[in-house]
Amino acid sequence: MIPRPLRRPFRSSPAPPAPSSVPPPGAAPAPTGGDGRPAGTGGAKLEDMPDTASAAAPAEAPTVLVVDDEPAVRDALRRSLSFEGYDTLLAADGAEALEAVERHRPDLVVLDVLMPRMDGLTAARRLRAAGKHLPILMLTARDTVGDRVSGLDAGADDYLVKPFELDELLARVRALLRRSSYAREQARAEAEEEPEVLAFADLRMDLRTREVTRGGRPVELTRTEYTLLEMFLAHPRQVLTREQILKTVWGFDFEPSSNSLDVYVMYLRRKTEAGGEPRLVHTVRGVGYVLRDEA
Repeated sequence: MIPRPLRRPFRSSPAPPAPSSVPPPGAAPAPTGGDGRPAGTGGAKLEDMPDTASAAAPAEAPTVLVVDDEPAVRDALRRSLSFEGYDTLLAADGAEALEAVERHRPDLVVLDVLMPRMDGLTAARRLRAAGKHLPILMLTARDTVGDRVSGLDAGADDYLVKPFELDELLARVRALLRRSSYAREQARAEAEEEPEVLAFADLRMDLRTREVTRGGRPVELTRTEYTLLEMFLAHPRQVLTREQILKTVWGFDFEPSSNSLDVYVMYLRRKTEAGGEPRLVHTVRGVGYVLRDEA
């Protein structure tokens, strides 16, 4: 009988000693107690454990979702991860995994490839398509280069071949969680440092909505005009050479002598001065252009 997934994060308390390795697919299930349930659960179903079981785990403990159709593998990973201090969730196939991710928002998924109903490759693709960026460690008995490439292309961040040593799996889990935590911190820091609005004099550019206004008047710009103005607003009162502007806005395909820049500066001036406003983008002869509020 396939165990149902946990209804909430669970950490074994106290956890039994973790096994040193995971049995290969098809191996005998883990030892059971007199009631036929896995040893170490105290005779209670995981989904029936009281709320105090999850409350015993540290609030900051990462949650790992284990997805495998082999009960012996699921149980070994659950016990080992709980022993290391992780909250654990269980699922027996890809469909259950998608539901668990949506409901519980785990920090990492350990995902088997070959499973009934929905395999791991399909589940990984659906998670990525849904915008879920949590780390995925894929498990499989297939060890060819093509299989590994398929797993990584489906959205996995790492790939481990069965049978494997639990120490290696735990090390990979730690590494993936470190990278994920670092990426979140970097994104948060960049979001805090990156301005949402660029402004100079009465000219404003909202970087989130891409709206541009001059004295409250909307200014409609093409993509190239927008990129050009963004460069000027990001470097106010700085003289920008033609080479700098061409490389930033158009790439490396234009020669400094190209008149494309002059044409787009003319378009930009026409649109930003359409209401009779004073000129902000000025020519520096023989050098380039500068954004300033006086000639």
